[in-house]
Amino acid sequence: MSCGVFITLEGCEGSGKSTQIRKLVEGLIQSGVDVVKTREPGGTPSAELIRQLVVSGDVGRWDAISELLMMCAARNEHVQHLIKPALQEGKWVICDRFIDSTVAYQGYAGNVNLKVIEALNALVLHDVRPDITFVLDLPPEEGLERTLRRSNTENRFESKGLEFHQKLYEGFKAIAEQEPDRCVTIDATQSINAVQVAMRNVITERFDITFGKPE
Repeated sequence: MSCGVFITLEGCEGSGKSTQIRKLVEGLIQSGVDVVKTREPGGTPSAELIRQLVVSGDVGRWDAISELLMMCAARNEHVQHLIKPALQEGKWVICDRFIDSTVAYQGYAGNVNLKVIEALNALVLHDVRPDITFVLDLPPEEGLERTLRRSNTENRFESKGLEFHQKLYEGFKAIAEQEPDRCVTIDATQSINAVQVAMRNVITERFDITFGKPE
């Protein structure tokens, strides 16, 4: 349905998504691409309000079903009011997390039935699907160690413990294996620039975009 390009980044906590998105957006802008950078949960004022409820506070604040319902409410706002209009205008949308995080966090790690998640996502996607999803592959132990180095109040999921994050990691691996045409797994243990180059190479191959050297 879209004229633009929709790219999502997924991965466990500490995998470097924010850094890679910033560098990717900079590279696309330098290449003359009209880009919208966004995130989930969030992206619109209403969805950002929901974000604050979900990602902060006590670990036991919500169970996985409550998380799922709030994530889908935020996604409905996000898709309708930001992502879909931007794509229809021919823009590229680069999003930090999307449907796969719901499947991984609330499904594989939270034990919510995957068919329930699939049905709810179908209600709120409004025919929008990512063209490419980069899955940044980083062992959960290393990712959690990285998160300890940063100051962050949005740490509710980070605080769920290693067992949760191991399930999360396996969830992302399963998603990538199930949808190899959409999902591209990138080794996130590499240097920041090596990860960025790997992503840009995929985009160049699929969309004939010429990038400069990442800074």
